[in-house]
Amino acid sequence: MPMNRIQFQSGLSLPAFLEQFGTETQCEAALERARWPEGFRCPHCGEASHYVLRQRGRKTFQCQTCRVQTSLIAGTLFQSTHLALTLWFLAIYLISQAKTGLSALALKRQLGVSYPTAWLIQHKLMQAMTEREAQYTLCGEVRVDDAYLGGERVGGKAGRGSENKVPFVAAVSLNAAGHPLYTKMIPVPGFTCNALTDWAKAALAPGSHVMSDGLACFTGVTAAGCYHQAMIIGRRKPNQVPEFAWLNTILGNLKTGFSGTYHAFNFAQYGARYLAAFAYRFNRRFHLDTLPARLLVAAAAIGPRPARWLRRAEESC
Repeated sequence: MPMNRIQFQSGLSLPAFLEQFGTETQCEAALERARWPEGFRCPHCGEASHYVLRQRGRKTFQCQTCRVQTSLIAGTLFQSTHLALTLWFLAIYLISQAKTGLSALALKRQLGVSYPTAWLIQHKLMQAMTEREAQYTLCGEVRVDDAYLGGERVGGKAGRGSENKVPFVAAVSLNAAGHPLYTKMIPVPGFTCNALTDWAKAALAPGSHVMSDGLACFTGVTAAGCYHQAMIIGRRKPNQVPEFAWLNTILGNLKTGFSGTYHAFNFAQYGARYLAAFAYRFNRRFHLDTLPARLLVAAAAIGPRPARWLRRAEESC
């Protein structure tokens, strides 16, 4: 049986990662390159000439023109952190390389930090993945399906009306050979035409050819400039519908990953991040070796995301 080139790619080994980012100096240099690929530019006046200072152990740039000081971590996801950058970089490596994701509890043990700190690191990095994924749309041949996070609670309502179920749209774009290119997993308020129109405007490029299982709400994608084709599945099993084989496979991997990695989390509050993190890794599955560097660029670009902003609700388990 031939080896799957995605599963057996070399990726970035832990020794190789530590050789590149094992010291604070190496991590500072990498973050500086991620923030200013063409060299430092003062965020206040745009000038390049500067001095390099050290304030409370952090590398700080002082513009020679306007004298404004800019910390290396200011304006990034790492702003105000008291942790060493080596810990942040290790978290980036662990989370980006984990195919099925990494729970906050497992991250706590790997980093040697408290659970609340690990939870915050995890959600900040997943937020960086979420915002990066939001910049891209699917195009061409797209398969879509309705899906749910969560399940029936004891004593609660069963089926689609369960209080513990969060609806989301699962979509995958295919190449000419019918193989998957990219996926999107985005929660929606419900499966209505208006909700699917809003989803399509954010997730699909106009002109995309969308195939669904015939659920009436998916006709809403036409209002976003996409073509829609309904395939009535009826009582056929998923393995009897080859047109949706890859989408069903991806959803199966998602379900397996969530059930095997996370004990529990607030589906309604944090589901979008967990889904986006899964999509982020899947969409970059051919380039495991560059995943940490790409996630670093995303973390450097999105700006601060403080704990209060991230939580918005009671703490997840």
